[in-house]
Amino acid sequence: MTIAEKVAHLKGLMEGLNCDDKVLNAIADILEDLAYDVEDVQDALAEVGEQVELIDEDLETLENDYYEYDDCCCDDDDCDCDCCCDDDDCDCDCDDLYEVECPACGEVICIDGCIVDEGEMDCPNCGEHLEFDMDEEEEDEDEE
Repeated sequence: MTIAEKVAHLKGLMEGLNCDDKVLNAIADILEDLAYDVEDVQDALAEVGEQVELIDEDLETLENDYYEYDDCCCDDDDCDCDCCCDDDDCDCDCDDLYEVECPACGEVICIDGCIVDEGEMDCPNCGEHLEFDMDEEEEDEDEE
């Protein structure tokens, strides 16, 4: 039995007992309003739950489409990396990720080790040509 049905039953009992108490009638009316509000919230929650399930399914499809590709650059025809990803002794740093801030637009870009090994790329946001020199950073780390 839903809350609205219980409140309707209560109001029926009050009418059957010829209860004319204004306070009790006001309480019953408030309970009725609350019951309808609860039903509305439950309906809205069920609708949101359905939408979340649809979004989750779409996200799963996107993840499957995105992650089915090999993360290494060697699938790219323009790859300058000398490694072969079918070998277990692959020495490219494709799994390493770096955050780089474009000096032109200030956009933070996440790049993998293969792009760093190439030493350059164009900013996907503004098109500015970016160059990377990891040797300087490695020298700074060695000095510390």
